[in-house]
Amino acid sequence: MNGLLLRLASPLMAFGEYAAFHYRDTAPIPTRSALIGLFAAADGRPRHQALDPDPKTGATPYSDLVFTIRIDRSGTRHTDYHTAGGGRPHKQGLRTSSGGYRAQKESTLITHRVYLADAVFTAAVQGPDPLIEHIADSLEQPVWAPYLGRRSCVPDEPLVLRAHTPDPIGELLHHVPLSLSAPPHPDQATVPVDFVWEAPPPHQPTARIHRELADDPVDFTPTHRHYRTRPVWHTTEQLPTTLYAGTTPIERLTSYVLQETP
Repeated sequence: MNGLLLRLASPLMAFGEYAAFHYRDTAPIPTRSALIGLFAAADGRPRHQALDPDPKTGATPYSDLVFTIRIDRSGTRHTDYHTAGGGRPHKQGLRTSSGGYRAQKESTLITHRVYLADAVFTAAVQGPDPLIEHIADSLEQPVWAPYLGRRSCVPDEPLVLRAHTPDPIGELLHHVPLSLSAPPHPDQATVPVDFVWEAPPPHQPTARIHRELADDPVDFTPTHRHYRTRPVWHTTEQLPTTLYAGTTPIERLTSYVLQETP
């Protein structure tokens, strides 16, 4: 399948996997729900309509997409000790689920929010040509600003590396610049890089399922959110050190992006 290439990088990002109430965790990689939510927001779809089927064809949007994630930098887990509502007068603070207000002595709500700091992922998004083109156009001119898991996590530029490529996996393996946490040793010819595959790796068709993730969205409506599980495969690929983008990767990335322009 044809596809597009995205670079998911930001000082902070978060992809909730088991987030609930006062503890907001993050998965170690971008989740399927986070990426589909990114596309739906760019397309101007509100949460309760993000996954509505096409009225003409009846097809469910985004269901035909296949994601492959290259982990350039896994990042460092960072926990934010966060408070809300403290110090405000009664009836100006936080509300309860029944519609009233929290008691004055319980007016401060403490939460822990986990982020990935300084992480970089490169994603190949494969699917039908019309859908890929539509997503690429939406990301170039989004209705709602894109973010990586939480609204404060604005992605670095460039977000879209290639809007259309016939071999996105080959690009990940052989051409897209690498944003590593440290430069390779001068004697190295290759560097190990982890990949997460949503479909069995084509070069390892008998690879075992690495784990299952409950991140395939069925409904984004805040009061009815639920997800299906999906399997993922993990491999470690030896990539040429010539892909290393250096300490100022924007220069190599800009050159790569401009290569697509005739």
